[in-house]
Amino acid sequence: MPAPIYLFTGPEIGERNEAVAAVKSAMKKKFGEIDEYLYYASETSFSEVMTTLQSESLFVPASCVVLRGAELLKGKEDVALLTRWAESVTGDSNVLILVSDEISIDAKVAKLVPPKNKQVFWEMFENRKSEWLKKFFKKEGYILGSDAAETILELVENNTEALRTECSKLFLFFPEGYEITVADIEKFLAHNREESAFTLFDTMSDFQKSAQERLESALSVLQKLQLSKNFSSVLLLGGLSYCFRNLILWHTLHAGGATPDDFTLKTKGFASAKARTQYKNAARVWTAGQTTACLALIASTDVSIRSLGLQLENIQLQTMLFSIIMKNGAFCSEYEIDF
Repeated sequence: MPAPIYLFTGPEIGERNEAVAAVKSAMKKKFGEIDEYLYYASETSFSEVMTTLQSESLFVPASCVVLRGAELLKGKEDVALLTRWAESVTGDSNVLILVSDEISIDAKVAKLVPPKNKQVFWEMFENRKSEWLKKFFKKEGYILGSDAAETILELVENNTEALRTECSKLFLFFPEGYEITVADIEKFLAHNREESAFTLFDTMSDFQKSAQERLESALSVLQKLQLSKNFSSVLLLGGLSYCFRNLILWHTLHAGGATPDDFTLKTKGFASAKARTQYKNAARVWTAGQTTACLALIASTDVSIRSLGLQLENIQLQTMLFSIIMKNGAFCSEYEIDF
């Protein structure tokens, strides 16, 4: 029988999460009860993931293991481990779901996934986003005009998961049947926007501001992130790495003055106008070589924080931002905090 492995990739987090939930729901319907596990490839060794996947419970008939950041699964030993399991497994009571924000993962790993269990979740086309928002608000009992929808799309990351989460906050302030305006959105969303690695990257790459202004804003965003209860420097650095890897790809696609077509941009992960504008602006801040240097600096900071512990974490992160923004990725010989 085909190996019980699923592969869900792409930037549309909301629909991707729904696909993961659908697999779990089908398993619960079949087995009655399942154990659920979630791992991140950047934090957990794959051998530990496989140990969980192969473990049998005396009390629960099935288990579902979700591995996020599956694009990092490419080491020879890890691929061999997964291959042996995929070729020897005989039942479907233990399921592995590989999840990645990227479009594709290592070809050797992807080959182990049955074709019917693979799906890429592309970001919605621009002409679908506004309509999706209007339908979402209508379903919840509210009215949303076109201008208000466009304002939301400017403020919130354009995937259905983020849009659903952020827009649901508005329903706490208004009665059903209310028409939510641009002013309402700017009042309740713009001032309460949740920061992330992606909003930090936006702040760092705002080419219309001076380097000093960008640094001040970036440090402010970092401080807000660190004050949140779920802050993790590992996840923050992973998000920034993702952004700078995308920027390297953007530079590659536009090398020598090339102008890639819409289909190429979409297949490479730049489906929306917002994403294209974001990386076009970032490319005006950092050259291809500087982008590579920034990525190396992020990786070095990650290693340093893991080895030195959390005591110096704040200094390490601030130094990294200073180097990326003020020195275009060059390492600091000493921390130049007075600017």
